Amino acid sequence: MRIEDRDFYRIQRLPPYVFKAVDELKMRARRQGEDIIDLGMGNPDLPTPQHIVDKLIEAVQKPRNHRYSVSRGIQKLRVGVAKWYERRYGVHLDPETEVCATMGAKEGLAHLVMATLGPGDVVFVPNPCYPIHSYSVVLSDGDLRAIHLGEGGQDFIDRLEQATKTVWPKPRMLVLNFPQNPTTQVAELSFFEKIVDFCRENQMMLVHDLAYADICFDGYQAPSLLQVPGAKEIGVEFYSLSKSYNMAGWRMGFCVGNAKMVNALTRIKSYLDYGVFQPIQIASIIALESPPEVVQEIVDVYQARRDKLVEGLNRAGWPVEKPRATMFLWAPIPEPFKAMGSLEFSKLVLREAKVAVSPGVGFGLYGDDHVRFALVENEHRIQQAVTGIREMMRAAGCAGG
Repeated sequence: MRIEDRDFYRIQRLPPYVFKAVDELKMRARRQGEDIIDLGMGNPDLPTPQHIVDKLIEAVQKPRNHRYSVSRGIQKLRVGVAKWYERRYGVHLDPETEVCATMGAKEGLAHLVMATLGPGDVVFVPNPCYPIHSYSVVLSDGDLRAIHLGEGGQDFIDRLEQATKTVWPKPRMLVLNFPQNPTTQVAELSFFEKIVDFCRENQMMLVHDLAYADICFDGYQAPSLLQVPGAKEIGVEFYSLSKSYNMAGWRMGFCVGNAKMVNALTRIKSYLDYGVFQPIQIASIIALESPPEVVQEIVDVYQARRDKLVEGLNRAGWPVEKPRATMFLWAPIPEPFKAMGSLEFSKLVLREAKVAVSPGVGFGLYGDDHVRFALVENEHRIQQAVTGIREMMRAAGCAGG
């Protein structure tokens, strides 16, 4: 059999890439000279703080840092992570057994799932969700069960409890992400207390993605799962430097919590990689030691962009609420366009308003009545986007200022 005629098992299990259609339209329009404002991918546009860049340059100039590193992260970085958790959340971590450096949260989460699941193991994942949270289960031959996120909170917990009663075999893992991408939903510590009790009672592993820990507005502060007493008995948490420190391309994150789960991730990574380039790890220590003002400056930029976009859309006749966290806006499709679904509506916004957004269905079936805006353009460009959307809304006969 020729390679061209073969089906690759894991690739066949992945669904079609929903975002591809919008990406192709965007690139075609740009090739034709059109100015497309890209609010689709959550790719931070701000520079990494200079003191972190300076440390990287200093470390790069030392030849000893050019050798292979270690997949679980250098010891000083793991100690730095533990100190950061102690300062930030009052959570004690053993840097030797409860911390593992990762190439961003995405890589770490996917490999943790691979390391801890067997074929057919049932995993609960909210829907909609960030794609790797569900696809990591698929790629690991797990049995993915989507739980409608809805408005979150107690309603979501009730759905979890109902699903647990009806599914067989019993679920092995629950994956969560608060503040949440794409919906921007937030959670309080009381929610995590109930979730920890639920997972302990049902003997489930708990994985929490805290990638947007710092991108919070209007006085909200995102809690850590590990602040709940006993959380380390059943769960781990991922954190990424991508958003908080504008280090997306650096690929630096970490997994902390349950020693057995962290060890499983450490072991599987030891077969797969030699860790992040050591100068990046050294610079990441400096990032974690940064004063709060460094992160607050970044948050302030996102908040100003959020306000500009939300206020502009509301004036244009597209009712949206201000998110309390993340670098996104999860916007319900305006009533006159709802029947189109998120993919066709995203194409319309691209064609008519010259703005690229992410169709909600790309994050799960329950996201098809929304689109996601990423706050990755400056306020001037966001105002341009709002103007284009306002014209599109007027052409469709929608009221707007």
